[in-house]
Parts: sequence; C-alpha cells; structure tokens
Amino acid sequence: MRTSNRHGPVPPAPARPGQPAPADGGGSAPQAHRHAFGSIEILCVLLILVAVLHRQISELVAARLQTWLTVFVSVLVQAVPFLVFGVMLSAVIAVFIPRSFWARALPRRPTLAVPVAGVAGVVLPGCECGSVPIAGSLIRRGVTPAAALAFLLAAPAINPIVLAATAVAFPRNPEMVAARAGASLAVALLMGWLWLRLGRVEWIRLPHRAHLDRLPKWEAFWVACRHDVVHAGGFLVLGAMAAATINVAVPQTWLNDLAARPVLSVLALATLAVLLSICSEADAFVAASLSQFSLTARLAFLVVGPMVDLKLISMQTGIFGRDFAARFAPATFGLAVLTAAVVGIVIW
Repeated sequence: MRTSNRHGPVPPAPARPGQPAPADGGGSAPQAHRHAFGSIEILCVLLILVAVLHRQISELVAARLQTWLTVFVSVLVQAVPFLVFGVMLSAVIAVFIPRSFWARALPRRPTLAVPVAGVAGVVLPGCECGSVPIAGSLIRRGVTPAAALAFLLAAPAINPIVLAATAVAFPRNPEMVAARAGASLAVALLMGWLWLRLGRVEWIRLPHRAHLDRLPKWEAFWVACRHDVVHAGGFLVLGAMAAATINVAVPQTWLNDLAARPVLSVLALATLAVLLSICSEADAFVAASLSQFSLTARLAFLVVGPMVDLKLISMQTGIFGRDFAARFAPATFGLAVLTAAVVGIVIW
C-alpha cells in the first residue's frame, strides 16, 4: 500500500533479491487468471455436436415426435366420439328427463341404488369418456352420488361392446371376459358403497346450471352440449398429451424386466393402464399383445384402465372438481388392483 507525506506520494520500495514483487492493481500489468469452463463453452460444444450429428438427431427427434403424435391422435380419435355421445346423452338426461323418473327407476335406499345403477352400466355402449359427463348429469338430477359413481365405473367395463372386444382379443382364454366383467362390477359396487360410508357432498363441485331451467328445452340441450364438450374436451386433450408423452418416455425394456416378477408385474401393468389412457373398447387388444405378462397382470390392466387413467383423472377434475379427483382416483386404483389380483388368483 502506498503512503504519502506532505511532499507527495512516496514510491514503493524496490523489491529485494529473491523476494516477489508486490501485487499492484494500478500501474503494473495484471496477472493472468485461469478461465473456468462455463456456460459459453458448454453452448459452443453443444452447437458443434448438433452441427456434426444433426442428421442422427433429426432422425431420432422425428421418430419420437411421430410416435407422440400417433399416440396423441389415436387417443383423441378413440375417445372423442364416445365423449360426444356421452355429452349428448348427458344433455338429454339434464333437459328432457324429469327428476321424478329417477325417483321411480332407482330404489330409495342408497345401498340398493348402488347395485342397480352399477348393473345398468351394461346398457351403455360406450367408453369411459362418455360415462363421466353422464354421471355428473345423474347427480344433478337428484341421483345419489354413490349410485352415479357406481354407474361411472361399471359402464365402460361391462357394456356389450367392451366384453365382445375382450372375447375377440383373448380367443384362447375365454374366461378373461367373465373375469373382467366380475372384477370390474365388484370394484364399481364397492366404490359406491365406500362413498356412502366415507364420501362427502362438498367434495363434488359440479358446474352451476340454473340458467338451463329458464331456456326452451332444445336451446337448453344445445347449450349443455356446447358447455360439456368444451369443458370436458379440454381436459381430454390434456390427458391425451400426457398419455402420449408417457408412451414415448417409458422404455420398453422396463416391461420385460417387470414381467418376470409376479407381484410387480401386476402393479406395473396397472400403472401402465393409467399412463397409456387407452379407450376401454381397444385396451383388450393392447393387453393381449403383452404376452410376456401373466393373465392376472393383464386382468389388472383391463380392470384399472377404464376406471383410472390420465384422461379420466383430467375429465373428473373438470366435471366434479379437484377435491373429488384427488380422493376418488387413488382409492379406485388401489381397490381395482386388489380386486383384479384376487380374481386372477382364484381363476388362474
């Protein structure tokens, strides 16, 4: 450090032989500093790699993008017709069918209304995308939520089209049809009775529709259709995007490793059913193609898929609210896995 007196600054003392010169931030030349390998260098390396491997990268990205788009479009193509069918049927229930009809059609006791509504799901020739808005409309018309939820879970899995597709997909295992129908109906009824025991009305938050009562019936019908298509369709798109992303991200080698472990294979295919979000009228063919897995594991795939998957969770959130979906989906998943495992052990 320089000192000064009244005559001006005092120059620094010359360095002694063998002693390093003092560092000076002013007039002397700065010392060379080591330059760390930072973000600019990393960016340059990445740009060079992209320039060299651009053809291989473009082929990989194009293949992944093509797979993503294929899965995304296929989920929408499978689901949208049944979503529209369910929305239209939901609007018919909301506008044209009086509340007194449901009072006569279903038993007054909720414990008996649950199995009646669950068995009634066999008459709906659709998939899970249509059953969600229909269940919401049933609750609006005064049906006990437990019965409507039993119908929601049973209809996509035990209707004639789904069971016929299952029989075609498993020609060498015809017992798969009965196993799927029995396990799915059991889960639907148990979830309905569980809702009677533990469910709360405030968990379900349906969109308010008092304005429909003041409109002419046909105008109210189209207003309800437009609202449900936009509302539920948006969540369906989000679910389809998530399912397509999972299809691209999950390595196929994981499936082969899990197939050799009985317990994990059941959980793996049940989880895969949630992630893939395949329509219930097409999932039997996917399950049949997973021949490396046991029949019990594939039964879990068929029971869980129509009841809990990404697009269904998204649609249930849009129709019934987040509080409902956050409780209903995990409980249904656990009960469906347990029921499928028990039925599979008994049959096979």
